Amino acid sequence: MAQTPMRPIPRLIFASRWLQLPLYLGLIVAQGVYVYHFMVEVWHLLSHVTEYDENKIMLVVLGLIDVVMISNLLIMVIVGGYETFVSRLGIDNHPDEPEWLDHVNAGVLKVKLSMALIGISSIHLLKTFIDAEQRTTHTIMWQVAIHLAFLLSAVAMAWVDRMVTHGPAHHAKQEAH
Repeated sequence: MAQTPMRPIPRLIFASRWLQLPLYLGLIVAQGVYVYHFMVEVWHLLSHVTEYDENKIMLVVLGLIDVVMISNLLIMVIVGGYETFVSRLGIDNHPDEPEWLDHVNAGVLKVKLSMALIGISSIHLLKTFIDAEQRTTHTIMWQVAIHLAFLLSAVAMAWVDRMVTHGPAHHAKQEAH
C-alpha cells in the first residue's frame, strides 16, 4: 500500500517532536550528576562509618535510596518519554528491555511517575521523622500535606487512566468477544 506524502505543515508539526531530544539528553546528564553524588555520599559514609551513630547511618542510607529512586524516575522519563513522544527505541527482543516499556503510553507513564514521586516523598518524610528534632512542626506538617497531595493525585490519575483504558468502550469490546 502506497503511503501518501505529508503536506509541509503537518510534516513540520510531526518533526517538531525532535525538539525534545535535547531535553532527554539533558536528563541523561542529570543522571550522571546523580551517579556522581551517589558515589560521593557512599565514599563519605565509608570514611565516617566509625563516627556515625545508627540514626546518622540510617539518614545517609535513606539519602542514598532517595538518589536511586530519583535516578529510577529519570530513567522512566528518559526512556518512556522518548519512546512515547519522540521515536521508537528499536530495542525489541533485547534481553535488557524493561518489562514496563512494552505497554507504556502517556497515561501509564503518568501513573508510574506519580508512584515514583510518592516513593521519593515517602523517603523524605521518613528522613524527616527520624531527624524530627531538626525540623519545625510547621515543616513536618507541610511535608505530610505535600505527601498526601501526591497520594491523592496518584490515586486520581490511576482512576482516570483506568476509566479511560477500561471504560464502557472496553467493556463493550470484551462482551462482543
